Amino acid sequence: MPIQFIQLLTSAQRSHKTNIQLGAYMAFVAGAVNAGGFLAIARYTSHMSGIISAIGDDLALSNFISVLGGISLLLSFLLGAATTAIIVNWGHRRKIHSEFALPLLVEAILLLVFGLVGANLNVYLPLTVPAIALLLCFVMGLQNAIVTKASRAEIRTTHMTGVITDIGIELGKLIYWNKSEEANKTGYVKANREKLKAHSFIFGMFLFGGIIGAVSFKKVGYISVVPLSISLVFIAGLQIYRDIRSALKDRVQSGSQGN
Repeated sequence: MPIQFIQLLTSAQRSHKTNIQLGAYMAFVAGAVNAGGFLAIARYTSHMSGIISAIGDDLALSNFISVLGGISLLLSFLLGAATTAIIVNWGHRRKIHSEFALPLLVEAILLLVFGLVGANLNVYLPLTVPAIALLLCFVMGLQNAIVTKASRAEIRTTHMTGVITDIGIELGKLIYWNKSEEANKTGYVKANREKLKAHSFIFGMFLFGGIIGAVSFKKVGYISVVPLSISLVFIAGLQIYRDIRSALKDRVQSGSQGN
């Protein structure tokens, strides 16, 4: 049962339930990486709003080196999202089980590299800090696109602005007074409780991930990312294993038919 549950998280056949479950766990990962990354390089990398604003500020102040740095981070996030789109569309056209698992495996590998190598990156900070920032922006772009593609743009996981906005909208509808019978006939206001619950769950997981990421990074450093990476390898590996097994089975069958 647990194996089947985990396998469904990255299945090509999606449902609203599996989208929420995948989104919630990935929000936890994003919260942890975002918080840990801030302690490592003093910069949040899971969303682009602040980075884009900083580009405008630095441009106005003629800090052109900082402008180039901000543009580099933006392009890295963009490249991560584009990489996911390429992998998912490639997998979808070939009708493989792991179309969403493959970019997740890429994310896991990059996080593993960050966790294992990060502790040795204090040798030359002017070079390593920008490299870490670019890596984390790429990973966050990659991840945000995975859940966006899987849920058909229903869920975002690396930034909470839209999630909190939706929570606020549904809360406003929930407490709205429907007193006028005449108005209720044409414009009864009803909150989408399922949507409220789902987005609250995702927000809670992002916050929980941020707390865990910050505390664990403070205590053990970069290596705290490794368990997250291993969990993503396991989640992605189940669908990839299905594709490998299917490919081997087809090869055996075609070989036997040839004989």
